[in-house]
Amino acid sequence: MRYLLVGNYGVGNLGDEMLREYFLKTYPETEWIVVSGNNSEFGTLRHGSGQVRNSELPRLPFGLRSLFTPWWKTLSALRKCEGIIFGGGTLFTDVESIMAPLLWWWHALWAQIFRRRIILAFQGIGPFHTRIGEWCAQWVVTRADTVIVRDRESLRRASAWNKKCIQSFDPVFSVFPKQKHGDRSQKLFIVIPRANSPESFQMFVRELYEKRKSEWGGARIISLEPEASGERGVCESLKSALSAEIVLPKSPTELEHALQDAAFVVTQRYHGAIAALGMDIPFLAVPQSPGDKLAGVSHMHRDEALRLLKEGEAALRTALLSCQA
Repeated sequence: MRYLLVGNYGVGNLGDEMLREYFLKTYPETEWIVVSGNNSEFGTLRHGSGQVRNSELPRLPFGLRSLFTPWWKTLSALRKCEGIIFGGGTLFTDVESIMAPLLWWWHALWAQIFRRRIILAFQGIGPFHTRIGEWCAQWVVTRADTVIVRDRESLRRASAWNKKCIQSFDPVFSVFPKQKHGDRSQKLFIVIPRANSPESFQMFVRELYEKRKSEWGGARIISLEPEASGERGVCESLKSALSAEIVLPKSPTELEHALQDAAFVVTQRYHGAIAALGMDIPFLAVPQSPGDKLAGVSHMHRDEALRLLKEGEAALRTALLSCQA
């Protein structure tokens, strides 16, 4: 089996890179051609210390800069694949940019032109602020063979367009093992901000820390997208206010290590909340807007998340294997 794996990979966000690693590790029977936004040399991907058959290619052209990447190789690979899989993340939303749903629709359009399968795996759908953003999502969901979403709100939106939707959970959850509460010797207050975390979020964090400072042995700030200049600024501001250290994890293992002494986590990063839930750390997910992706994590029980994830994984395996029938 050979599939194009499409997501927001290669742009310096640890959450998206964990999703990519999940697919490569969990479905080794599939040959993955990862469509990436990274600007380095594309080619064979290495997994651990050995070389694997998976490869990495650029996104299809959607702007002046992308015209100078070998995008024709991606188009050629798509023609030779069973289909295209949108793997994890909240790709189909226009909350931050209308260009996002247009970009992913563009990739799905070529799959439709070549009559290749379209699969949405562990996707977040919406919310939407524009009609064009919602139209792009509807176009893709309607034509998808399989739609596996990661939260209840996405299920509600996508089910209106495709009645075969399945609710699952974000697969990065499975990467983080449950921790024993007694092992958290430092009992740290941990903050995981975003590049666009507003001043109101920073003020809330400062006030919460001052109010409950006696409960914690210090503070730590974790940046999941350190290459974003805005995030560096937010982290430095919080570092000064909380007298905290800044940690820049580059892998799931490093993120797990950074969280293992946490007594409480406040996060505006979706995968910060997912990691805290997986490790059974008390956390507060602060949404950017009502009904966004963080709302679906806030009240999720760990056992329920595990059950939903297993159902989604079973559905994806069935979808992958069905092309051989």
